[in-house]
Amino acid sequence: MMRNFIGVLLLALLISCGGNDAPPSPEATSLIFPEENSECITGTSLSETLSQVTFVWSAANHAERYALNVVNLETNVPHNLTTTATSASLSIAKGSPFAWTVTSINSDSDETAVSETWLFYNAGSETTYAPFPAQLVSPESGETVIMDIANEVTLEWAGADVDNDIDTFEVFFSETNPPTTSLGTIDASTMQMSVGVTSGVVYYWKIVTTDLEGNASDSGVFDFKVF
Repeated sequence: MMRNFIGVLLLALLISCGGNDAPPSPEATSLIFPEENSECITGTSLSETLSQVTFVWSAANHAERYALNVVNLETNVPHNLTTTATSASLSIAKGSPFAWTVTSINSDSDETAVSETWLFYNAGSETTYAPFPAQLVSPESGETVIMDIANEVTLEWAGADVDNDIDTFEVFFSETNPPTTSLGTIDASTMQMSVGVTSGVVYYWKIVTTDLEGNASDSGVFDFKVF
């Protein structure tokens, strides 16, 4: 009798444990439109300064809804909305650069998944556009890093331009915010630079991108501390 009781108890425990599987995490979606590093010319004009742009992405596995995030790279003002669809329309400024991402969400899971970040210009009256603000890659802002044996840290960034005519990157780097010291300009094929650093010091850096037409954009400031 005792043996049968223990067998029933073990079976009950196995059944109860089997029902506690974690829900599947949502997967990241793939962005479709506006296309990466492009000029969006399909928006519906609403006024001299605004147009309505429809953002499109793919369905993601295990995603219940999506959070669209669109940031004006000139003002850093975000536009956000949540939808169960795989497209959504926003009214955004004409002639301005934007970055956009989509986050996949499932209410049964604590995990989310974020898409790639794509950049685009919303069409305006311009016939030529400034480069997209450089995306600072490494060190990440607020990161603590270890210098190499030469007492240096490598700054890395990514640059893009609708007109594909980036001329130079100018690197600003110093212990003050905003950084005031220019380390000079380098050509468009180079997107990294090694800089001398001292342990325990916080540094600030930014990149100014200039194209062949003389148009320029500012990346904004990142900071990092040297271990």
